[in-house]
Amino acid sequence: MTNQPNCPACRVAMDAGYTIDHVSHSSLRQEQWVEGMPEKSFWTGLNTKDRDVRPIVTFRCPRCGMLASFAPDKGASA
Repeated sequence: MTNQPNCPACRVAMDAGYTIDHVSHSSLRQEQWVEGMPEKSFWTGLNTKDRDVRPIVTFRCPRCGMLASFAPDKGASA
């Protein structure tokens, strides 16, 4: 995302960041958005084959702490 959103409650610029997905005890990754409904997979937990998968960018209001999450189009910068 190239535009930094303003907090809808406070009307101040929000800070860019991300939320962490705890994959295992020692592995962390940025959370992702996946199109469609979850489909279980024996080997990977969830099947994401042939689905649109995008990293989630989360903004936080420095005043009230409100979070706003987005899954930008591929190629868009945060």
